[in-house]
Amino acid sequence: MKILAIGNSFSEDATAYLYQIAKAGGDDIKVVNLYIGGCSLQRHWNNVEGNIADYDYQLNGSHTDRKISIKEALVEEEWDIVTLQQCSGQSGLTESYYPYIEKLSEYVTSLVPGAKQWIHKTWAYERDSDHEEYGYYDRSQDKMYEALMKAYGLAAEKLSLKMIPCGDVIQYLRKLPAFDYGNGGMSLCRDGYHMNIPYGRYALALTWYKTLLNGDILLNTFVPAGEDVQTDTELLKIVREGVNACFY
Repeated sequence: MKILAIGNSFSEDATAYLYQIAKAGGDDIKVVNLYIGGCSLQRHWNNVEGNIADYDYQLNGSHTDRKISIKEALVEEEWDIVTLQQCSGQSGLTESYYPYIEKLSEYVTSLVPGAKQWIHKTWAYERDSDHEEYGYYDRSQDKMYEALMKAYGLAAEKLSLKMIPCGDVIQYLRKLPAFDYGNGGMSLCRDGYHMNIPYGRYALALTWYKTLLNGDILLNTFVPAGEDVQTDTELLKIVREGVNACFY
């Protein structure tokens, strides 16, 4: 399976471990993330119109030195899946999606008509986040989550697309004692908005794996590794079981 994410740092978080998880599950995939930090749907569309090669080409969770345009990326492969998303700060602002997500979806269809499009539903910020755009939601995680639920839901309905429910999964995990940040648990964010490494990113990749490949989350053997990455077996189990519970 070949997956292309037209996104930003939130899709970077979501796809960081996806290739490794799929490989551990016996699935052969290619995952490309088109990265511009904080890139909004409006900027994505402006980049299409200008054919601007301003994206970092991230392959299978790794950085490359390649810069690419959306058009060049779309025609590179016969993609099975292309994902769309709003930038995190504007994720709950319904009016910010239009007409850009509609135009972007139509453009993707024109170049890769065989690809199935999905909307990557992003997550609300941590309760004490200092992100400047958190003010749109009165610096309330609950308000931000409710707003992005509504905005993404409307976009999915308008475009007749399904969603990868990362925002819902993260909000569910935040209710578990281990990740109940307001009551002494670990934050699933590393800076108030990007995902914790490894547990937040692990949760997102499992969500993509389950949604797009119907992979077995509970039996998957992948364990996040890397420089300065330390994992706790019990926390990884809690994440796996929590993500799996969101699908049943």
